[in-house]
Amino acid sequence: MPKALPVIDMTAPVCCAPVAAGPMTDTDALQIALRLKALADPVRVKIVSYLFSSTAGEEKSGDLATVLGLSESTVSHHLTQLRKAGFVVSDRRGMNMFHRVRPDALQALCAALDPNCCI
Repeated sequence: MPKALPVIDMTAPVCCAPVAAGPMTDTDALQIALRLKALADPVRVKIVSYLFSSTAGEEKSGDLATVLGLSESTVSHHLTQLRKAGFVVSDRRGMNMFHRVRPDALQALCAALDPNCCI
């Protein structure tokens, strides 16, 4: 039977020493690995890319589904994974869900992978 990963709070941006700083603790390595796992899907990368390029700064679920050519339930599943990883924030307004990217969370992940990437 596969070993279950511990549940950790990923709503805040990753905060640990950079990978290149030396051996990491198990907790820090898990923090980074879970966030990378959330991005390790082409659809999720496309969603983040689309949200970054949105002129409004946010998009509705239905609009994301249309532009990606996917069902709303599929897009909702991927947005849930991105939200759990702390990369996306979602707000309900009436009948619609609006989503926006959290640049600080992605910048923190970049800095943890390479401290010179965000200078």
